[in-house]
Amino acid sequence: MSKTSTQQRLIYCFAAAVVIGIVITTTLAYLRSHAGQLAPLKSMKSWQHADVPLGYTLDDGNTAVFDPRFLQLTAFDRALLPSAPTMSWPMGSRHGALTYNAQPFWADNKQRGGHHTGDDINGIGGMNTDLGDPVYAVANGLVIYRGEPAPGWGNTIILAHRSPDGSVYQHMYAHLQKSYAALGELVSIGEKIGTVGTANLNYPAHLHFEFRHSSGVWIGSGYVNGPTEHLDPASEFGRFSNKPPDLLHTEPLAVVKRERLQKAREGILINNSTK
Repeated sequence: MSKTSTQQRLIYCFAAAVVIGIVITTTLAYLRSHAGQLAPLKSMKSWQHADVPLGYTLDDGNTAVFDPRFLQLTAFDRALLPSAPTMSWPMGSRHGALTYNAQPFWADNKQRGGHHTGDDINGIGGMNTDLGDPVYAVANGLVIYRGEPAPGWGNTIILAHRSPDGSVYQHMYAHLQKSYAALGELVSIGEKIGTVGTANLNYPAHLHFEFRHSSGVWIGSGYVNGPTEHLDPASEFGRFSNKPPDLLHTEPLAVVKRERLQKAREGILINNSTK
């Protein structure tokens, strides 16, 4: 084989490699430019993946845009929801001169863009005098959200319970300084779940409390222009007032939780004594 033909073959191979490289680069650039336009399919390779709510992508590196209202409680979560035979206020009753409502539900606040979706509950001293005061669960519930959705919301907890007819109701506690209830935990009425905060110093200390008729797990906005799933907390509490005395006794859920804690402590003592 001549030297000239060998050089020609090398040139042809080099040119072919360049063309292939250009094609591959162009294809990758095209795919990247269109990435995220279509939500990736939900993987069914495991039961954990199959249980991911509708609209939620599993690809952390390429999260698709979706409406968070698609995040619904699963059938398993609904089965765990406790009932709420009675309710109590999250920071003490207004009739006991412990709190006041600084901005009631559905108050029209044009500066912030609409009607208030909950109650702003303050200690009677106003401003930051209630900073760090305890916040209690208003009813038996399952913790379906715990986190900080945005700096303006601060630490937030959402509990859910089921009514006798099977409807799902939620109570949201926002602007917390600290939150104690864990995601997926069953909480009993009157249990301390957090403390009053300022939402990262965005507001004077207070509790933003919402009541909702919804099975979706999303935060939304604190002000809206039209009717939503938000309910008037005072009206909902009124539905559960004047209950028979037997419904005001210690909740069975609280008794069960105390028994589990006692057994766990006994188990720790036994294990330590056998070492």
